Amino acid sequence: MTVIIGLTGSIGMGKTTASNMFHRLGLPICDSDLLVHGMLAKGGTAVLPVAAEFDGVVRDGAVDRAALGQKVFSDKVALKRLEQIIHPLVRLKQVEFIKMCRRQNRVAGILDVPLLYEVKTDQICDFTVVVSAPKFIQKQRVMARPGMTLNRFEETLDRQMPDIEKQKRADFVVPTGLNKRHTLNHLCKIIRTLQNPRNLK
Repeated sequence: MTVIIGLTGSIGMGKTTASNMFHRLGLPICDSDLLVHGMLAKGGTAVLPVAAEFDGVVRDGAVDRAALGQKVFSDKVALKRLEQIIHPLVRLKQVEFIKMCRRQNRVAGILDVPLLYEVKTDQICDFTVVVSAPKFIQKQRVMARPGMTLNRFEETLDRQMPDIEKQKRADFVVPTGLNKRHTLNHLCKIIRTLQNPRNLK
């Protein structure tokens, strides 16, 4: 039986690091951010519908993500219109990924989804994992990113479910505020737990 694990965490909490660790442990990853990037690239399935909905965001056959971001980042109505295009396309890819994992009889597959609970992707997962770190570490990590501003950070947080709510909904919470070894140990423990058939009932 293939176990589908939904991996999520608020901005700056270490989700990408955890996803890379799962990959190094041999688990296949379906990265929602990468899916979206591909859909917005030249020839991507989202280019034409996005072009029809948002004027002036397509250049040389691809969606200019910076131009699109300017239109939707602070406009909740525009963002909702974009999500109505992107989310169904992402879900199709996720379902294909789950089917592939089961055909290959994988122990587990990882759905890496920043807005896992917000877009209800947890409903197609067997278990969910939330990565979390203290707020001051989260802020330090995010503010160190190129081009990041406090206003942009706060607006991003406003669009995401609060960390404490994610933790309440998760089957597993992985701390990422100490060091990578500590995080890896927690991920290994999760895999060992899920490999025990008694835990899958």
